[in-house]
Amino acid sequence: MHASRRTELLAAGAATVTVVLWASAFVSIRSAGAAYSPGALALGRLLAGGLALGAICLLRREGLPPRSAWRGIAVSGVLWFGLYMVALNWGEQLVDAGTAALVVNIGPILIALLGARLLGDAMPPRLLAGMAVSFAGAVAVGLSMSDHGGSSVLGVALCLLAAVGYAGGVVAQKPALERASALQMTTFGCLVGAVMCLPFAGQLVSEAARAPASATLNMVYLGVFPTALAFTTWAYALARTTASRMGATTYAVPALVVLMSWLVLDEVPGPLTLAGGALCLAGVAVSRSRRRAAEPEVAPEPRPAKASDSV
Repeated sequence: MHASRRTELLAAGAATVTVVLWASAFVSIRSAGAAYSPGALALGRLLAGGLALGAICLLRREGLPPRSAWRGIAVSGVLWFGLYMVALNWGEQLVDAGTAALVVNIGPILIALLGARLLGDAMPPRLLAGMAVSFAGAVAVGLSMSDHGGSSVLGVALCLLAAVGYAGGVVAQKPALERASALQMTTFGCLVGAVMCLPFAGQLVSEAARAPASATLNMVYLGVFPTALAFTTWAYALARTTASRMGATTYAVPALVVLMSWLVLDEVPGPLTLAGGALCLAGVAVSRSRRRAAEPEVAPEPRPAKASDSV
């Protein structure tokens, strides 16, 4: 039981690292996106992440993933590392930040639906209630950040495409993580995404020559931390819980973005934004909680752990 509790705590810690770094990515994208086009930014981010991950794999002598994991790695690389990053970067240039947040935050709901359909994930009432509360908070944050009339149909469609790519990538990752390590999954998924973005290599070279150093450093930061590190900690946590529960955890990101924008960019949030952020965090807490069962005085016989047993 102590080993199980330790695994739960490590998974929760990994998930926390992920959401904090993904929240920080929104601040960096604002700087890098002013100098780099969507495809070039995605490619530069993936190349930086791939180099960092490749170096770690060589030091650890990680080796290639087993053949049985390659299907999930390829699908995740195409949908999440490739399609999602380009579509989101492009969509955020055509819609305001609030609208983008609203549309992309249907991703966890799609993950829950796909996870239940394709992976057999359970949909306990607390998970559903927590997701409903968090989504209401995301709507409040999005509405408070929206510039009315600043959206386009194409921009909304691209953000929706990003949400679909995100959900499909997560669901593809889950079964592959039973065969490949978190580091293998992230490294080779990142490389697949980089190959997908190679058509933007010319743009990346020309824009890098003109971009200010701050924008390029932000792009490198995006690759090393919100991509290489955060996607690895995500995969580690996903291997130890359900896709639905991990998707619900990402609803903490809007609340952290509000806090970071306040601290780093001096963007003071209004009452509706603060209330929405609080709802997001409350919903995550509900979705991650479990009903406490009475513990027997004598420990039961050990049984094989299942992914659905973890928080």
